[in-house]
Amino acid sequence: MALLSAPSIVVHAIEPLITVALPVYNAGKYFRPAVLSLLAQTYTNWELLIFDDGSNDGPLQAISDITDPRIKVIEDCVNRGLVARLNEAIDMAKGKYFARMDADDISYPERLSRQVQSLEADSTLDLVGVRAITIGTEDQMLGFFPFAPSHNEICCRPWLGFYLAHPTWMGRTQWFRKYRYATPAHYMCEDQELLLRSYVDSKFGTVDKVLFAYRVSATPNWSKLAKTRKEMYAFQKVHFIKYKQWRFLVFSLFAFIARSCLDAMRRIGLGGRLKKFSGLEMAAELEWRTVSEITNSPASVHGHLSRVWKTAIEKHV
Repeated sequence: MALLSAPSIVVHAIEPLITVALPVYNAGKYFRPAVLSLLAQTYTNWELLIFDDGSNDGPLQAISDITDPRIKVIEDCVNRGLVARLNEAIDMAKGKYFARMDADDISYPERLSRQVQSLEADSTLDLVGVRAITIGTEDQMLGFFPFAPSHNEICCRPWLGFYLAHPTWMGRTQWFRKYRYATPAHYMCEDQELLLRSYVDSKFGTVDKVLFAYRVSATPNWSKLAKTRKEMYAFQKVHFIKYKQWRFLVFSLFAFIARSCLDAMRRIGLGGRLKKFSGLEMAAELEWRTVSEITNSPASVHGHLSRVWKTAIEKHV
């Protein structure tokens, strides 16, 4: 697969430490910046598995000018779905660590580096995310994605779910192979099901720094959201009954009802007012603008990549 005009030098002769899985299905104009954000990473010992999941908008054409031996494309013209592609990537992964990435999001340059540092520093850590901002369809910053820094805080209320943004995940490949994603897939909440099933015997964490831009729709799809709420309550109910966690079962029912009521209020315009950005949010927006310029400007990306390649080559000569 060919990517960016860059020196035709193999930076790493060893196996990649990280495997990044990037399934794509009709991501449109957002796909190329997503890939470029991975090429702009300060950490370079990775492989990228791109799965074209039966797209009909030709996403691979958007990166046809990019040449990088670390990138592998899997294209079989079949729409298998996200979970099937992620399990396929887990089976194919060569890296010690397995990372997620969605086709319309942006990884900040230090994302992979900071997550590797966390996993290498703590051998008991199985899965680590990063803090994320949310961005809209025109790359505007909308706010912060909810987060919790430690395992105890992430998992303290399993009936409410786990604040660990799925596209930001990096974990030990052996952990992913042990638990895998459940099939048949749970509608729009496969990550929450996996975390619920594994959290008692695992350790999660979050890098307490914004290193990811998570794209969301400014206008929610209410029917999809309602279906997701029902699906999440359904697998929570099965799980809590299986382990006789009756208190959690009651709490999950209350959470489902409360969230459904709040969704209904938001749908009719009673969900609150827009607020002005705080100082912290303004700083995050300025940083996001810098990252956005890198991933949307081929010249800027090429210049940054040239520096990254030069540094990596010097380390391996």
